[in-house]
Amino acid sequence: MPELPEVEVVRRGLERWVSGRTVAAVDVLHPRAVRRHIPGAEDFAARLRGSRFGPAYRRGKYLWLPLDAVPAQAPDAPSAGTSLLGHLGMSGQLLVQPAAAPDETHLRVRIRFADALGTELRFVDQRTFGGLSLHPWVPGDPEGLPDAIAHIARDPLDPAFDEAAFHAALRRRRTTVKRALLDQTLISGVGNIYADEALWRARLHYDRPTHTLTRYRSTELLGHVRDVMHAALAAGGTSFDSLYVNVNGESGYFHRSLDAYGREDEPCRRCGTPMRRRPWMNRSSYYCPRCQRPPARGAARAGSRQ
Repeated sequence: MPELPEVEVVRRGLERWVSGRTVAAVDVLHPRAVRRHIPGAEDFAARLRGSRFGPAYRRGKYLWLPLDAVPAQAPDAPSAGTSLLGHLGMSGQLLVQPAAAPDETHLRVRIRFADALGTELRFVDQRTFGGLSLHPWVPGDPEGLPDAIAHIARDPLDPAFDEAAFHAALRRRRTTVKRALLDQTLISGVGNIYADEALWRARLHYDRPTHTLTRYRSTELLGHVRDVMHAALAAGGTSFDSLYVNVNGESGYFHRSLDAYGREDEPCRRCGTPMRRRPWMNRSSYYCPRCQRPPARGAARAGSRQ
């Protein structure tokens, strides 16, 4: 699933190519793509038509664009207070394509614009785990945060991220460090790949109990999370296949720089010990058995209780 760097790359593309444009027409080609819009596909298309997209925002792995109605074109379009929310799921893509370009095999939603730029926004999703939906804003939120994601925590690149609150939550919860990094109500945007990368950099085992982390260690871990996110952003994200692309269909290349994820049996780039992979919560964890020593069994069991 795309993580913060991949989603941020898409957000930047939407900001450049979609923000400020007015919707002329919407075609929902697969109802599952708008299943989170409870009133249904027809309502989704009708309410979006005639609206102008505001700036593109992101919270963790979610994207949204606030909407402004253009009354002369669509008196029934949503007024300020509604946002288009998008989640890419496992294979979703938001592509800005020439209107004359052939349809993608898994095209789910097409959004046409009322201008002469000649491009349209397409939501393509092979596995249909992602989707688009319309939601009210959280009252008083200046960015138009959709109420459906109000429970999602800020991400570590957000200037308003509260490091003290994050550390206090780590100390308070009886869980393990990788579980905490993937808890989107605690810290958003971090997934399996970048959790393994940050933990390798911090020399922390994924099963280390969070209550054993000092303030210094949690601050150090956050620094590594941010560093790996920035490095991935500079490389356009991590693309293992053609599913993870930016709005122009281009893949990122950070997979070439991964130190932990996917490197089973390859030498650790720090000490040379063969990297290991272990099953973990229906996923895999990659780590160095020498640099990231596992906690004592009793401590690990205590930390896994939630």
